[in-house]
Amino acid sequence: MFNNIKLFKSQLKSPHRGLGDVFFVLFCFGISSYQVSAQNLDAYLQTAAENNPKLKSSYAQFEAAMQQAPQVSGLPDPTLTMSAFGQMVETRLGGQEASFSLTQMFPWFGTLKAKEDASVLMAKAKFQNYLDLRNQLFFEIKSVYAELYAIEETIQLKKENLTILDSYRELSLSRFKSGNAPMVNVIKVDIKREAAITEIELLEKIRKPLEIRFNLLLNRGSEIAVQIQDTLIFKNDEILVDPKDLFENHPSITSLEKQKESYLMQQIVAQKEGLPMLGLGIDYSIISKRTDANPEMNGQDAFMPMFTVTLPIFRKKYRAAKKEAEFMASSMEHQQEAQKNELQSTYEMTLYDLKKAEQLIALYQKQLVSSGQASKLLISGFSNSIIDFEEVLQMNQDILMLQTQKVEAIKNGFTAEAKLEYLISKTEE
Repeated sequence: MFNNIKLFKSQLKSPHRGLGDVFFVLFCFGISSYQVSAQNLDAYLQTAAENNPKLKSSYAQFEAAMQQAPQVSGLPDPTLTMSAFGQMVETRLGGQEASFSLTQMFPWFGTLKAKEDASVLMAKAKFQNYLDLRNQLFFEIKSVYAELYAIEETIQLKKENLTILDSYRELSLSRFKSGNAPMVNVIKVDIKREAAITEIELLEKIRKPLEIRFNLLLNRGSEIAVQIQDTLIFKNDEILVDPKDLFENHPSITSLEKQKESYLMQQIVAQKEGLPMLGLGIDYSIISKRTDANPEMNGQDAFMPMFTVTLPIFRKKYRAAKKEAEFMASSMEHQQEAQKNELQSTYEMTLYDLKKAEQLIALYQKQLVSSGQASKLLISGFSNSIIDFEEVLQMNQDILMLQTQKVEAIKNGFTAEAKLEYLISKTEE
């Protein structure tokens, strides 16, 4: 680039030799292909997946939900009752000194399995929430990365434009000294230069908060430099499938489906909890020997098996629990429908954004070629005192605008593709 600028400056000493060709090289320099991949983005995504606190919190919630299954599927703790008599109760075999009773209750057949299944399904829903949050995080990181790319590229374009304006100033000043152009041309260039310097300073200032945001998403030091590749890539490989089934396996939809299945299972739980619980137990009594007589089995301790049945006669709470689960399952079904509609709407708009970016990039590239050819003619005309200097400056600004618009279109296309990747992401088991 700097060699080209030196060449351009050398042409100023003889304005009639090849100025248009040099100008075209300068303005087309730095417009690199957007089809080169940013190689370090995957490493940033991996770091975020491992370190982002919000994502780690979501995964911890999934792990916590997994611990519910062994809790709800376990039997109730057995009951041990002990009693001692201050004054012994006399029986035919002797005085009763103490009594111990041990009872174990058993829920109705299949109740514990139903509770476990409901808990596991809810844990799977938590895992799908984690996947959806991870995919959202990846999209946010890619969006900020694209913003940083656009800022970096725009700064470089404006710096190159500033160098060209410096060359214009030398040319204008030289022609003024030779009496071939007015001093106002130099002033016009100075106005453009001051505006360009201010724009560069503002872009450099906004880059810092974006870098901090990017680093915080990765949960690393906010002062760490963010390495941005020179180009972005978006493939636009027609990632289209049947819209009817497009979002069936999206993590947010799968999460709602698992929750619905869990609530359906909770209906079974509520029904089974309304059935009797069965209890088995044993009663053991310590008997002391009689001294006034010696009956058969004198002083032998007593064992008595027991069978217990609960009587769930208060039915209102069981009916309410079942109704609650029914309403929650219906709620999840409606949420699924609403979420699919939202995803469908966002998908259609994002697909348009991607196509729009692709068309604009092609348009801007074509216009840059044409503008470069026009600039050659304008500079040649100005060198021969045919074209007004204002037209040369305006063409310079038009080309800069096309360059920055192309960078913006590349950023928008990359962001749109990142959003499409989120929208059509598949669930994982």
